[in-house]
Amino acid sequence: MKTTRLLISAIALLLASSLHAGDSEDEKELRLAASIGDVETVSQLLDKGIAVGNTNKFGKNALMMAVENDNFETVVLLLSRGANVNARTTDGCTALTFAAENGHPALTAMLLERGANLHDRTRAGWDSLMIASRYGITDMVEQLLFKGADPKASDKYGRNALMMAAEKGHAETCAMLTKHHADVESRDKNGTTALIVAADQGHIGVVKILLAHHADVNSRDNDGATALLWAIGRKELETAKLLIDAGADVNLADADGVTPLMEAARTGSGPMVKLLLQHGADKANKDSKGHTAADIAVKKAYKKVLSLLK
Repeated sequence: MKTTRLLISAIALLLASSLHAGDSEDEKELRLAASIGDVETVSQLLDKGIAVGNTNKFGKNALMMAVENDNFETVVLLLSRGANVNARTTDGCTALTFAAENGHPALTAMLLERGANLHDRTRAGWDSLMIASRYGITDMVEQLLFKGADPKASDKYGRNALMMAAEKGHAETCAMLTKHHADVESRDKNGTTALIVAADQGHIGVVKILLAHHADVNSRDNDGATALLWAIGRKELETAKLLIDAGADVNLADADGVTPLMEAARTGSGPMVKLLLQHGADKANKDSKGHTAADIAVKKAYKKVLSLLK
């Protein structure tokens, strides 16, 4: 019974996604048939004269729906019958970006062979490489790079494929991107690097790969914060150890004078405070308001941390 309800819900969603107030019933049926891979019905409707490129209210056409649902044979048919491989939705999505988002490398290859534009962007500024990287679809990332995708391209926030893969913890994808000359020192509009992003999320595997490709361990974002400061703020002890072993400056403060030791005191992490002290953190440093790490521990009533600092 549960399976039946789920099936009915899925069909209802497909129907809803294909509707457009000004559509004929045949146009709606074409998109639905493409969604479920009903090649025979698609062919009959096209023979009947239904336009291959008609869309729903979001600008999504039968080709995009067939791609989204991995209906290879339907995609082949639609393209052979004149579907525009580079048509775009109201959000700027194309058949290629749908293939990237849903992890369909065979369809991606075919779309590229049929002239799909690698560099088309969605409204958010994402191209197919960024989307595949964000989802960690490494084989597709390799495919897109081989075809000429630009690993240095960035979205409207300045984030590129490497940063997106780093944020989601896709180490293998990051390795593929760096192999194809992605810039490990590129920055988004906040001055954030892929290393800072990975450290903030505690993605040790990604941090290791970026450090192996000579990412600057002491790079600072627009607020002056380093990867180490971000890792400490998240209580990512193992990531902090890795960064320190790679040469992170344990006394490098942000724009407000906050040092890694002060940040560790703020979080109340005794192990983090110990780690920093063992590697030369200066207890006498003061932030822009004149507070030391011990002052912060007192204010927070972190007695164990204060005992380490005193």
